[in-house]
Amino acid sequence: MTAMVRAEGVHKSFGTAHILKGIDLEVAPREVFCLIGPSGSGKSTFLRCINHLEQINAGRLSVDGELVGYRQKGDKLYELKDSEVARKRRDIGMVFQRFNLFPHMTAIENIMEAPVQVRGETKAVARARAVRLLDRVGLADKAASYPAQLSGGQQQRVAIARALAMEPKLMLFDEPTSALDPELVGDVLDVMRGLAEEGMTMIVVTHEMGFAREVGDALVFMDDGVVVESGHPRDVLTNPRHDRTKSFLSKVL
Repeated sequence: MTAMVRAEGVHKSFGTAHILKGIDLEVAPREVFCLIGPSGSGKSTFLRCINHLEQINAGRLSVDGELVGYRQKGDKLYELKDSEVARKRRDIGMVFQRFNLFPHMTAIENIMEAPVQVRGETKAVARARAVRLLDRVGLADKAASYPAQLSGGQQQRVAIARALAMEPKLMLFDEPTSALDPELVGDVLDVMRGLAEEGMTMIVVTHEMGFAREVGDALVFMDDGVVVESGHPRDVLTNPRHDRTKSFLSKVL
């Protein structure tokens, strides 16, 4: 079975700052893969490399068997044109910490935008899907609301619906609940739980250890640009092997 995501010796630097120092990991199709670790450990950077928002400096990164951002000819890698990168990026949905909705568009217009502009769908087709997605994230009554009229949790659920509108095969979540008030976190996690039950492949950078334990199939603890420990979430969270993992978990659990 082809891994949905495979990272082999992935390195990433910004100037003299070496952020990712040889990441090796695999995410299976339909798997909920959780990334935890302290701020600055490289989790969000790794997520951005998966859909080529950041270019890697060394190693190989592939999604569903295809290299990310490059094609191989012989022993050499050649960078893809921006248009080719954009076409492949359609298969990857990303939900950011800050919701990144268009403030001048209603909830339903935000969800319709990419299918119409990027895939050339008719507005009628895009609208019908957007209505279904709003219902799916529990916001059927908010179609005509602008982001400023929605709570943070509602905005994040619209952002999830917007990512799903492109019918991706992989969803990336970059700390999707960290900007939310505590009482709004549950609604967003419920939507993510539903996606997991439907078999969506998900990589989730999170501080929600309860979610990782309940919903996650695999968990990686990253620190200082390397994978320190990995395994089943319950095993890592209840019986960590490495001192660095134990130290981190003692502060967050």
